[in-house]
Amino acid sequence: MRFTHALGRLLAVAGIVAFTATLAPVAYAQSSETFTIAVSSNLKDVFRKLLPLFEAQDRDVNVRVIYAQSKTLLKQIEEGAPVDVFVPSSYEELDQLEQKNLILQDTKQVYARTSLVLITNTAFPATIGSIQDLETLPVRYIAIGDPTTSTVGKDAVQFLKYRKLEPRLKSHYLLGEHSKAVLDLVSKGEAELGLVYRTDAVPVKRVRIIDAAPAESHRPITYGLAAPWTSENVFRARDFIAFLLSDRIQTELKKYGFEQEVLDGGSTQRQEEGKP
Repeated sequence: MRFTHALGRLLAVAGIVAFTATLAPVAYAQSSETFTIAVSSNLKDVFRKLLPLFEAQDRDVNVRVIYAQSKTLLKQIEEGAPVDVFVPSSYEELDQLEQKNLILQDTKQVYARTSLVLITNTAFPATIGSIQDLETLPVRYIAIGDPTTSTVGKDAVQFLKYRKLEPRLKSHYLLGEHSKAVLDLVSKGEAELGLVYRTDAVPVKRVRIIDAAPAESHRPITYGLAAPWTSENVFRARDFIAFLLSDRIQTELKKYGFEQEVLDGGSTQRQEEGKP
């Protein structure tokens, strides 16, 4: 396995050069040590706030961050992209890497969770005031992610089935390829309602959160990170994990719709209960 990984890494060098160039990675202060973080593009807003705080802890580190779609980053890591920490949009993408033995031991970690929320347009809000109203009040269109292409769509459908709302609302679905597309449908008034993650809705001023789906109505929505097999700075990767779990950063994350997942005993980790 190690030989195969090493060979794949050598073969991927040319592709990685082009990959990082086209994505215009952001580097902060120049220093002797480079620490590379690959972050899903839908997390860009929050990590642009957090990464300078991490770098301020140690002036000897040069944080180099690459933003791209999670699936693009995942593929590049599989092919040998030199990444010290991978922060995808979905925890399941870390599971995919782990199943291929492409994650370093004891580095996969949940750092936050969020909830599925019902949203409406800020300027022209729907008359619906809660999730319970979906059972009785008329709905013209409700935007959800396409369950065949997006995790948020799968979670929305799971919630609607749990509440036995799908028979009533299915003919009123407007499908978006991903969360941003759902947000666009609502913010432009094409759908009066939508279902997205709280972390996606909070930064968008043109939408308002009406209500949150009960936690038991869908799988746990968790955010994680890990050091992939290509990491050359595992010590720094563990520092970054500890940084995200610190009280100070957990407080910052709450401003963006994240919630800390703390179980009995005080450890922060992923819960598997309720997973379909």
